[in-house]
Amino acid sequence: MARTLMLLLALAPFGAAHARDVTLAPLGDARLRYEQVDQDGLAADAGALTLRVRAGIEAKAGRWSALVEGQGNLAIVDAYFDGLDGGATRPIVADPQNIALTRAQLRYAAPGIAVTAGRQRLGFDDERFVGSVGFRQNGQSFDALRAEISAIKDVKADIAYAWSVRTIWGIDGKGARQQAVSGGNIFARLSVQTPVGALGAFAYLVDQDEAAVSAFRLSSQSYGVRLDGGQRLGMAKLAYQLSYARQSDWHRNPNDYAADYYLADVAVDFGGPRIGAGYEMLGASNGAALTSFQTPLATGFKFQGWADKFLVTPPDGVRDLYASAGWGWKAVGPLNAVTVQAVYHAFRSDRASRAYGDEIDLLASAKLGKLTGSVRYAHYKADSFATDTDKLWLQLDWTL
Repeated sequence: MARTLMLLLALAPFGAAHARDVTLAPLGDARLRYEQVDQDGLAADAGALTLRVRAGIEAKAGRWSALVEGQGNLAIVDAYFDGLDGGATRPIVADPQNIALTRAQLRYAAPGIAVTAGRQRLGFDDERFVGSVGFRQNGQSFDALRAEISAIKDVKADIAYAWSVRTIWGIDGKGARQQAVSGGNIFARLSVQTPVGALGAFAYLVDQDEAAVSAFRLSSQSYGVRLDGGQRLGMAKLAYQLSYARQSDWHRNPNDYAADYYLADVAVDFGGPRIGAGYEMLGASNGAALTSFQTPLATGFKFQGWADKFLVTPPDGVRDLYASAGWGWKAVGPLNAVTVQAVYHAFRSDRASRAYGDEIDLLASAKLGKLTGSVRYAHYKADSFATDTDKLWLQLDWTL
């Protein structure tokens, strides 16, 4: 944090000329969630009722803005293993109690360029490689310097250097689940808008420079390309994503490996009903632990099922063939943005194509004023990987 404060103080004088034009805006949100987990092989179920509250303030003056935000997470019902303390006799719910400074950033934004310095949330593309882990109560933020450049029409460059990752484990993080992980992380993306969508190339260099975090074995370099686009088909909208990456060891990672990543995803929105399908592969290398394709800084909950069985890619890699169907309504009575969705996943290993298991995910959500309520359910049926697991979430979000 010391480096973050020094950077903010160094940049602050540039905004002094606008001091008399400062506008202030409060920031605030709250989330109350109950998560229940029934996992085969453990003596008891997990029940976690947690309340996360965030509050902050943003000041704007001309092209400059400064933002400070803190948060706290309280376990009202703590019949669960939070990943840090106590024995793992119950399933893990990765929402430990916490109080933290989540953001403290200074931003300069002008036509064609925006630069953000300090503690901030980062998200690149669909957050498969770098994200804020927004589903978890504590989330993930970065002490970083980020530049977003769009001075040339239809061309965008996004570059960030992060020297610390503030993890979801909070102030009591320890061992392999540290509060913060230091290292010289480099994230870069260059994209060009084409008639078929945004075509981009990326490089994500992850430096997990902490001996406690898998003895540096999560440090990696990933280079790839991505197409993200959409087309109108009559009254329907077609959206598609294609991506490929190659990952290998980097920095102090003692392993010598290389593995591939593939994604093909397509979805059609008919103005109410929605259907989609996709195939994602995180490949295997030589079969040793952590030599398959890993994404330790991703928003992992968004991918490969909500049961979270594949947050760490198995040694033999993982292939996920999935299909989804849902329906959305702008309004149903007093409720807005009403959505129901179902997703089916079939998981196999990359090496030897062994059946891991399958999963069904269900979601219903709606808004009422500043409140958003949701019910979410995941059922993982194990074949040759992990154990049968059922998860249920009841969640209520409020935003200022």
